Amino acid sequence: MGRLGGAAGRHRGPHPPDGRPLSEGPFPGWAHAYDVEVVGLVVSAEHRYAGRPGTAVPEQAADRRDRIEVRGGVGVVGDRYAGKGAHRDAQLTVLAAEAVEALAAELGTGPLDPLLARRTVVLRGAEVEALRGAEFSLDCGEGEVRLRGGRPANPCAWLDTALAPGAHRGMRGRAGIRCAALSDGALRLGPAVLRSAVPLDPRRAGIPRRPTRHP
Repeated sequence: MGRLGGAAGRHRGPHPPDGRPLSEGPFPGWAHAYDVEVVGLVVSAEHRYAGRPGTAVPEQAADRRDRIEVRGGVGVVGDRYAGKGAHRDAQLTVLAAEAVEALAAELGTGPLDPLLARRTVVLRGAEVEALRGAEFSLDCGEGEVRLRGGRPANPCAWLDTALAPGAHRGMRGRAGIRCAALSDGALRLGPAVLRSAVPLDPRRAGIPRRPTRHP
């Protein structure tokens, strides 16, 4: 599932690895870069958590990947949502591993497997929920993959079976975000650089982000 330690979450400041100010490229205005880690990738041609929750976790080891290919405007190659018009703003999902770790601490369980939340990409070191409505990119060493964060990926009732009783409620506000794929590229397990126009606080990666209520 990938290495779970390292320098994930470290803010790179205003300069990418090659020394160019982010305001000069590759995407003007993206003034924030963070060292993160891709700790999980999930692709499936089938919906594993279909219907009412059962008492056993469906087998899904074959859905775990070391590397995935993304196509702009389409989604993830081999995934059930790829190319589906109804999912053009939810072609893949992104989750913070810290959200599942925080849930485990709150419920008093042992370690929980974040890949059982069935999100396409699981990151360590990123305040994922702050990327709702924002464009960002991930670079795993094979070039930038541009994404646009959208609505929250709300947790489903299956999480009470797959993770632990209480997970369905406990993951609200931190179960990840739905994203549209804006460019072609590849993501793989291991270190990555996340760039965005909005600042992120990795220390808040596991904290629920509730919708803003307007009077």
